Amino acid sequence: MSTCPLCQQPELQLFHQDKFRDYMRCQHCALVSVPNKFLLNAADEKAIYDQHQNDANDLGYRKFLSRALDPVLARVDKNASGLDFGCGPGPTISVMAAEQGFEISNYDLYYFNQPEKLAKQYDFITMTEVIEHVADAQALLTRLDSLLKPGSILLVMTKRVTDVTAFSKWHYKNDLTHINFYSTDTFEWIAQQYGWALEVLGNDVVLFTKR
Repeated sequence: MSTCPLCQQPELQLFHQDKFRDYMRCQHCALVSVPNKFLLNAADEKAIYDQHQNDANDLGYRKFLSRALDPVLARVDKNASGLDFGCGPGPTISVMAAEQGFEISNYDLYYFNQPEKLAKQYDFITMTEVIEHVADAQALLTRLDSLLKPGSILLVMTKRVTDVTAFSKWHYKNDLTHINFYSTDTFEWIAQQYGWALEVLGNDVVLFTKR
């Protein structure tokens, strides 16, 4: 029996089905996930990421990311240490932060795979359009918890699941590298599980504070 990739419970029910994949909803933590048999291998996944045209000089992309970065920088000191987890092939958060006097390290499994960056703790972590790509949600959240100092901030940007009617028409699910879909209920479950405080800042931005 398959289990939820976030809470490891077996309480999964079919939430939606299209011509490409099934989508299962956990009755325990409300995560909507794609069964393992539909997951891409690493090479096929990276091939899709290689097509992304993320550029630090793209003003539209900067505006998009500022909705995640600005709330974080408003809450931390200039000497705070930050990490952009899953920065992609064209790191931009770190560039934008540096322009405001903040230092952010970059980490990405495919493009900036420097394990030493995951061997220390940070005052804040940004994770923009990343969490929906990671299959092992429990391992990811546990890793992030280990990277956060007490009082540190974790900013997550991802579009959130609302209901099955909206999901059935949702373009976001059509990206085959999007495999875990989070709702407000799921983020509330995560906050309770890890002892984090949760702030919902927008329809695709949430901020956790590690107590």
